[in-house]
Amino acid sequence: MDKPCRLFLLGAEVDVITPADVMDFVGCKVAAKARAIVANHNLHSLYLFQRRADMRAFYAKADLIEIDSTPMIAWAKLMGHKVSRAHRCTYLDFREDFWALAQKNGWRVYHVGGEAAHNTASKAAILARYPRVHLDLHTGFFDINGPANALLLADLRDKKPDVLLVGMGMPRQETWILNNLDHLPDCVILPVGAAFDYEAGVMYTPPRWTGQLGIEWLVRFFHEPRRLFERYFIEPWWLIPQALRDVWRRQHTA
Repeated sequence: MDKPCRLFLLGAEVDVITPADVMDFVGCKVAAKARAIVANHNLHSLYLFQRRADMRAFYAKADLIEIDSTPMIAWAKLMGHKVSRAHRCTYLDFREDFWALAQKNGWRVYHVGGEAAHNTASKAAILARYPRVHLDLHTGFFDINGPANALLLADLRDKKPDVLLVGMGMPRQETWILNNLDHLPDCVILPVGAAFDYEAGVMYTPPRWTGQLGIEWLVRFFHEPRRLFERYFIEPWWLIPQALRDVWRRQHTA
């Protein structure tokens, strides 16, 4: 794929790409046996980005940064950038294309995250749709600073995955990737949050049309109000200074 347009939005950099672009990027890097990080930004990650140096260090190493947020798309459009809802990228939107490509091309995929019992159900659900996929799993519930982490890294070196999915939630998954990057095999690395909990059916999956309409966050909130209240109704207020800088930048570059 061609080098995407990179924007500075709400205090951080993001790439104007579609899910199809992401799949093209992953395919090219796997074919080249090159290491690459495909990160993503939403309002929660932007909040963490402003408050944590390790998150800023992680994104500085990312090769591609998806916009995983309809509100961010709307804000970018308001700021005059050429973006649309087609540029929202999240695992739930590209998962079928991803697994179809993994099966077709024989990619070795390794997922770190989730509970062991849920991972069994996740793998079964994926293999029911794509029976020839090569998929290894490791629970995300382990001491990331202890011997278990060393054993995981050894297993990754042994298995040599083409794609590494890390689903331990923000910011744990990003800091784990950052802290272990030099010890990971040459593969494409994607932090994917609760992706496999969706696959296992243990977490509610909003209909995909809710994302296109920009109300997916609201549907999620109604299903998990206690967990998501602060994320959706408190954290965004911390981004006001970054929003004002975007407005100032637009006014002075128009």
